[in-house]
Amino acid sequence: MKRAILAGLLLASYAGYAKGPVTGDSLSRKTVTVYTTAAKTTLRIAATDKLSFSPSKQPYETEVCIFVDPAKSFQTMTGIGGALTDAAAEVFAKLPKEKQAELLKAYFDPVNGIGYTLARTNIHSCDFSSESYTYIEEGDSALKTFSVKHDMTYRVPFIKAAIAAAGGKLTLFASPWSPPAFMKDNGSMLQGGKLLPRYYQAWANYYVKFIRTYESLGIPVWGLSVQNEPMAKQTWESCNFTAEEERDFIKRYLGPTLQRAGLSTKKLIAWDHNRDQIYQRASTILEDPAAAKYVWGIGYHWYETWTGSSMEFDNVRKVKEAFPDKNLIFTEGCVESFKLDKVNDWALGERYGTSILNDFNSGTVAWTDWNILLDEKGGPNHLGNLCFAPVHADSKTGELIYTNSYYYLGHFSKFIRPGAKRIIASSNRTDLQTTAFVNKDGKIVVVVLNTSDKELSYKLWIKGNAADVKSLPHSIETLVVN
Repeated sequence: MKRAILAGLLLASYAGYAKGPVTGDSLSRKTVTVYTTAAKTTLRIAATDKLSFSPSKQPYETEVCIFVDPAKSFQTMTGIGGALTDAAAEVFAKLPKEKQAELLKAYFDPVNGIGYTLARTNIHSCDFSSESYTYIEEGDSALKTFSVKHDMTYRVPFIKAAIAAAGGKLTLFASPWSPPAFMKDNGSMLQGGKLLPRYYQAWANYYVKFIRTYESLGIPVWGLSVQNEPMAKQTWESCNFTAEEERDFIKRYLGPTLQRAGLSTKKLIAWDHNRDQIYQRASTILEDPAAAKYVWGIGYHWYETWTGSSMEFDNVRKVKEAFPDKNLIFTEGCVESFKLDKVNDWALGERYGTSILNDFNSGTVAWTDWNILLDEKGGPNHLGNLCFAPVHADSKTGELIYTNSYYYLGHFSKFIRPGAKRIIASSNRTDLQTTAFVNKDGKIVVVVLNTSDKELSYKLWIKGNAADVKSLPHSIETLVVN
């Protein structure tokens, strides 16, 4: 990405909800700034128009409209971000210093970048590590040898650099891919297997050790998930829990252990797997009060498509309808099967745009991408599970390759800030998808996604006033009403 593009990304600061409702009279004094990213153009989160509202009577059915109602509000935004894995940290460490600074600014600066406020990291190794490792010696169920020395080379410095780039605060949660091999019935961190019951308490203690150790290093941990992808037997680090097993581990071991350790304020996330089975898992855990009291929310991924399914947003919505007091968090997503000659495919970003928009409309409060940085091979990954990231680094030249996924993510993360509340946004054409939020300063943010081959003109219609907007083919727009 050219420096000029980074420098041109503008965002006002947010402070305090504006007072008073949005009315027709107040809208007549507001403007709409349009930011656009579009296929077959050079537009990348570019300010493309500044529009005014004018009175608009009842629209005809022939008029294309996005209807926004700020009076109806829903969930409050926690944050948007990505994963700070071993792989991302290793690639980052090999970049020239000026490119490291560029990447940190691109992701975490809210003015000259896309303003990430949320991050995920792995508890010891995952597939996006260069090797399998744990923080203890094999067989040490008392955790006397616990040490994160491995992480001190790449990951801890990288996370600290990200926190600093984000202004000193970054909402971070952690996820385990597998307990140590000796704690499992298959004797391996790989290939699924189950946590042996006699190690349930030792494994619960392990989470506490991780949190306390990272926090002693100056890395606050906001939350944790129970287990990454508990229904997947992967060739890499994985561990399987049925819904009942996860429920019982939470209520009998992990929840009470966090509470006894004074860590009950940490946000505990259950499931952390795909949308296809999210309701079955959520209902099994949350219908048990003894387990539910420890659970902040349900995490999920987008890989249900491996079965041939489309992304199943309605399942997410059903969880929110059934358990309105619990939160929803998208914990991981990436485009798989990396190929360097595909980094400019427009479908990469459109998958992100479609997912984020529909997940928010389903009640999600936080959205976490997978690796924020990988190399030109889609790794490193110790078992060859190579994937796309929004940004890739060429290890030979040190150059950064910004895919359009980075910009699609930025249309949300840059403008929809923590504390924003989702409001109603309704489209009368299937070719235009939309979501909307009102930030703490009262600015209304409307995102409009066009995945069609058509240029579409539409009205942004709010309380009897409308602004005329144009949507380019295969584009995403963020409209800021101020």
